Amino acid sequence: MLHALIAIIFPLFALVAIGFFYGRRHWPDMAVANRINLDIFTPALIFSVMSAKDFQIAAYRELALAGVLVILGSGLIAWPIARLAGWRVKVFVPPMMFTNSGNMGLPLAVLAFGENALPAALVLFLVENTLHFTVGNVLLEGRVHLGMLLRIPMLQATLVGLVVALLDITVWKPLAVALDLLGQVAIPLMLFALGVRMTRIDFQDWRIGLAGAVICPVSGIAIALLVAPFLEMTDQQYAQLLVFSVLPPAVLNFMLAEKFGESPEAVASIVLMGNLASVVTLPAVLAWVL
Repeated sequence: MLHALIAIIFPLFALVAIGFFYGRRHWPDMAVANRINLDIFTPALIFSVMSAKDFQIAAYRELALAGVLVILGSGLIAWPIARLAGWRVKVFVPPMMFTNSGNMGLPLAVLAFGENALPAALVLFLVENTLHFTVGNVLLEGRVHLGMLLRIPMLQATLVGLVVALLDITVWKPLAVALDLLGQVAIPLMLFALGVRMTRIDFQDWRIGLAGAVICPVSGIAIALLVAPFLEMTDQQYAQLLVFSVLPPAVLNFMLAEKFGESPEAVASIVLMGNLASVVTLPAVLAWVL
């Protein structure tokens, strides 16, 4: 299991390393590439994932609620910690809440629990993605703009994908292939851009990165263990919730921090160190639940 898990995680770090060394040599401006990724490639990825598999969301209501509680609860734990440490809430709290439920969570679910675990993983991905572009956007901007939220391409892709999944609509295969090809660009470009951003990180950012690497999985699993006894989930759903609760911060946190000008260097440090720490935390939790 450990060898298989490393085989999944290693490519992620390899792409970050390539971006880092390329960035050190050429110092590229990634602003345009990141904007295209947010507007085109990542929405295509979201829709492809949500429309590719046929699953009944109603069967996962309790799991979805648990996912919401884990995400919001992690934020409630991280908020006072950020205040006490003197870190900006907008910088520290979102990465503690919003994790790699897509590019790491989906393949990890299949690896650990088999193909039949994919629908549950997709539901958790849907919950995380929707909250990231509603609650997460409110955290970064400080106020609610419903009209603006509905114009965010990734939220639009989530809503359309939800409709397709609920109504069991079959996407025209050539269109599905085209969207899948676009979506395949998103994750490598996210990781490459993170590596480029890492070339500009000050040494002082290691403290917030290390704190995030510890607090993110600890707060997540604490909330999961707290709420699980009050919800009706199968044993497999419970195991998937625990794995979901310790996933590392999503690369998307860095991209949004750069978009809103909220200390992207510090967020990049949190994301990278959190993903490095997942080499230890994920195998430990998997060994427990399996």
